[in-house]
Amino acid sequence: MNNARKVLWLALIVLLTAALSGCGGSGQAQKVKIGEVTRSVFYAPQYVALEKGFFKEEGLDVELQTTAGGDKTMTALLSGAIDVALVGAETSIYVYQQGSEDPVINFAQLTQTDGTFLVARDAGEFDWEKLKGSVFLGQRKGGMPQMAGEFTLRKHGIDPHQDLELIQNVDFANITAAFVSGTGQFVQLFEPQASIVEKEGKGHVVASFGTESGRLPYTVFMTKQSYMKDRPEVVQKFTNAVHKAQLWVQAHTPEGIAETVAPYFKDTDMDILVSSIKRYKEQGSYAETPALSEDSWNNLLDVMESAGELNERVDVGELVDNSFADKAVNSVK
Repeated sequence: MNNARKVLWLALIVLLTAALSGCGGSGQAQKVKIGEVTRSVFYAPQYVALEKGFFKEEGLDVELQTTAGGDKTMTALLSGAIDVALVGAETSIYVYQQGSEDPVINFAQLTQTDGTFLVARDAGEFDWEKLKGSVFLGQRKGGMPQMAGEFTLRKHGIDPHQDLELIQNVDFANITAAFVSGTGQFVQLFEPQASIVEKEGKGHVVASFGTESGRLPYTVFMTKQSYMKDRPEVVQKFTNAVHKAQLWVQAHTPEGIAETVAPYFKDTDMDILVSSIKRYKEQGSYAETPALSEDSWNNLLDVMESAGELNERVDVGELVDNSFADKAVNSVK
């Protein structure tokens, strides 16, 4: 009888231990909230990481929300409403310039070029000189799309504030509609909007700002320095999942990628998704590694300086931590 009781007690202890380990510790997925600056096919590797279960493989329970705009995304990050932001690296510099005691650190790059295209209303042979004297429907002042656009225009001898009429008072979500309705002779658009405008015969893609402006840490996963210090294992797992997705995207066709990310773009035709992803793949917009290079960071500073948005140059080591990216590249194959 005593032996039977001992066996029963041992069985109860084993069951209780298993239950406790399942309720916490390594057995429980760690929650991470991402705020993306917008929903865009430009961020295809992020949706691949979610759809293919790469975050889950790393033991993370990721919740994605669209925070609509760089300022709102950064406010959500700084307030603790989200843990990780997917936004342009320039936002971390803006926070740094304001003297933040808890700076925002870039730890995993997702896109490495500008994602916009120059769309002309009229067909015909294109020359940058045609922009002089035109009405140009641009992007928000201080944002990376507009700064990369102005940087490109200056490279071609065009002063964006003197040589053309620059419109910047249209909300991001309404830029395409404004162009289609007749505003501007040229417009700067992301995909899939550029492909949609072409398909509808309302405009023609004539140049890529991504190709023209060079390598940039354009869209980056970042978090507060305090979060990084408190949860380094979470940041590492997150970066591992991002790199898995990057490798997957590099190894698959635009068609395969489009099929995978389609649930995030239910209102977009498959042929438009394929066309958009193909353009981004061909110009190397999707980063092959989560690490940010010093050259691309310095190019970002040049772009911001040219736009008059940089108070002082910030060394890459101040706001970039590549240690997680380096470990991911060495461990994920």
